[in-house]
Amino acid sequence: MISKRRRLVHPEIKITYLHNKQHHTKESMAMGKYSRVDGRKSSNYCSTTTVVVFVALCLVGAWMFISSSVPVQNSDPSSQENVKQAAGENISKHFEDSPGDLPEDATKEDGNAVDSQSDSPSDVHDDPKVTEKESESTVEDNKDEKAESKNVVEENQDGKTVSEEERKMETENNEDGKTEDREVNSGDKESNSEAGETQAQGNEVTESDQTESEESSGENKSKSDDGEKNPDSGENANENNQEGATENNVDSHENDQTSIEILPAGTQSELLNETNTQNGAWSTQVVESQNEKMSQQSSIAKDQYGHGWKLCNVTAGPAYVPCLDNWYVIRRLPSTKHYEHRERHCPQEAPTCLVPIPEGYRRSVKWPQSREKIWFYNVPNTKLAEVKGHQNWVKVTGEYLTFPGGGTQFKHGALHYIDFIQDSHPDIAWGKRSRVILDVGCGVASFGGYLLEKDVLAMSFAPKDEHEAQVQFALERGIPAMLAVMGTKRLPFPSSVFDLVHCARCRVPWHIEGGKLLLELNRVLRPGGYFVWSATPVYRKRPEDVGIWKAMSKLTKSMCWDLVVIKTDKLNGVGATIYRKPTSNDCYNNRLQNEPPLCKESDDPNAAWNVLLEACMHKVPVDASVRGSHWPEQWPKRLEKPPYWLNSQVGVYGKAAAEDFAADYKHWKNVVSQSYLNGIGINWSSVRNIMDMRAVYGGFAAALKDLKVWVMNIVPIDSADTLPMIYERGLFGMYHDWCESFNTYPRTYDLLHADHLFSSLKKRCNLVAVIAEVDRILRPEGKLIVRDNVEIIGEIEILAKSLKWEIRMIYSKDNEGLLCVQKTTWRPTESETITSAIIQA
Repeated sequence: MISKRRRLVHPEIKITYLHNKQHHTKESMAMGKYSRVDGRKSSNYCSTTTVVVFVALCLVGAWMFISSSVPVQNSDPSSQENVKQAAGENISKHFEDSPGDLPEDATKEDGNAVDSQSDSPSDVHDDPKVTEKESESTVEDNKDEKAESKNVVEENQDGKTVSEEERKMETENNEDGKTEDREVNSGDKESNSEAGETQAQGNEVTESDQTESEESSGENKSKSDDGEKNPDSGENANENNQEGATENNVDSHENDQTSIEILPAGTQSELLNETNTQNGAWSTQVVESQNEKMSQQSSIAKDQYGHGWKLCNVTAGPAYVPCLDNWYVIRRLPSTKHYEHRERHCPQEAPTCLVPIPEGYRRSVKWPQSREKIWFYNVPNTKLAEVKGHQNWVKVTGEYLTFPGGGTQFKHGALHYIDFIQDSHPDIAWGKRSRVILDVGCGVASFGGYLLEKDVLAMSFAPKDEHEAQVQFALERGIPAMLAVMGTKRLPFPSSVFDLVHCARCRVPWHIEGGKLLLELNRVLRPGGYFVWSATPVYRKRPEDVGIWKAMSKLTKSMCWDLVVIKTDKLNGVGATIYRKPTSNDCYNNRLQNEPPLCKESDDPNAAWNVLLEACMHKVPVDASVRGSHWPEQWPKRLEKPPYWLNSQVGVYGKAAAEDFAADYKHWKNVVSQSYLNGIGINWSSVRNIMDMRAVYGGFAAALKDLKVWVMNIVPIDSADTLPMIYERGLFGMYHDWCESFNTYPRTYDLLHADHLFSSLKKRCNLVAVIAEVDRILRPEGKLIVRDNVEIIGEIEILAKSLKWEIRMIYSKDNEGLLCVQKTTWRPTESETITSAIIQA
């Protein structure tokens, strides 16, 4: 005990530590030591006496100094709280240096972390009555200290005082002398060190180490206060923090300029990882039983619903796509000649297991370097390199997969091919007139990847077929792509939205069965838009190619498409033909034969979710107030200007649509600039692939236009159909039902954004399955941003914690909340076999 006491520097802390053990220990130990010295027999008695007298005088001096500086600690059994409270005050000072950086009613777990320091043995009370008195006295003291606790970090109102039962639980949980791992999830290690939070390796903290940590906190507090407070002001700093935080919360609610969608910038990115809202509908779980802690540390994390996460045991392994790997249904299909086996066949119950991560997986290469190379072990497939390497699709180069930028029709590089197309017909005007295009049978999407240099967004798609992982390669490269097939159903897009459709040896039989598949392209192609077809029938004279060319010529003529140009690319030895869709119905009305027929008036061309294909054409809109009658503004004007056809509609939020559009865009520009870019701890240089899971007008994506990112805008099937508006702005997206799996490979998005999505999904979907799908889509270290009511925020937080995700930020106001979490590499050890996803021999 003596050696421990000598390690302490500050006499104030020394007295606090000794008093924590027993109030009378100090005197008895001091007297016992020196009585033994006095009782020694020695020939050098005078020298010994001199030393004893000198030491005694030193002790008397120290005692007088202590008595004058900390009178309260000597008499108050709650003195152990002083150091903790000083640490909490020091944390608050960290934010006082940057006023306005933290929402006044945002809360963090700093307060909770400081409280949990009392879990160490030196902080445990043996007398519950003393604890009650301590809580009562500190609450009274808070009333006098309100003015001195401004700009502190706020704690849950439920945690203002620690109940007797909670302290008993803390005592039981920490008898082993270990501090809880969950005290602080910190994104700012400097803040933690300033607050004096010390953990030894292996979470072992000795009593003296704990006291030294408290001492450091006390010193920091004294410096930050700089003599502002009287001796009594240090007693209840932690409770004062809570009281001041509550007062700040009241102030923030009275301040009309503070809103849920605008979070302060600045040090917000350096907040502690785990935070809690003031008025959330869930427990902060600062104090947990030992069983709960062990459960969280086990290989199977369980949330409050008792759900145990397990790995998906499936044939596809780390490449599992539930709705495309349902072999139970695929084996029973009556036919596959229309590519039915490549279409969506979702399991009856959405999986709640987690997809494994490939061994050797590494954080994805950043854009733009990722366009040329990716880590091999992130997508460990070599088949495509073996089959298509000579066409410069992809090559294996050491620990990388490299992409020379070639393709079947442009083995000498996509850029040359892109220029060849525009030179063939300059009116295409990449990045001006032609902004959003569809690339059918995209391969590894090098065409779309290099079009980005021209300000062109390409929705590239291909099936999950024998061209192993081609779409996964594209997404890993940071190029937009999705899994889909031209089969028996409509593509998940509205009508008349793509400025251009491209097919380079895409292996689609356009001419068969009345041109049903080409008529689907006609549906999604904007009136006046172009179809670029680069395939062997255009430039080869083999009998098969000649027959296909004749059939295509007849079909396109009957569809009233104009053959604009046929051109040959001498460098690549290929040719392309360019067609143009009509802008009026004159040709349709003057056809000698109604073949292919016009669709019925009752046929909605925008209906696209699980709708079977029909071999018919929809009329072109001619009314000047109807979408599709005019070409959109050139990029980038079309992004911000309300479309002409909005004047006749009412917006999603009840106002005139044009006014709704403008307000929505302003809202998201504020959110992105004031909060997302600087306020929630996201390093945007590592973000490339983004999905807005409920996009409405696409305002979130539009607000990110100056970043090197792309956004897949999803309009849920039970939401207002605003997807045509998104395309009109020069953005892209698709329809989807979030009760089912999305058509993408695992680990393909860096950030998912969900604005009031989960509250609507909860009415009809299993939220556990939805979060499992989010986990499947997100890359390790990927972020999920959720904006919803506080009840939903609480549920998502609990599920995120059960997945071992990092809670980066929580903020709430007026029953609305914001949550930002980060996926980790954690995977459970137990597995669950999904029988429908097993290929049986």
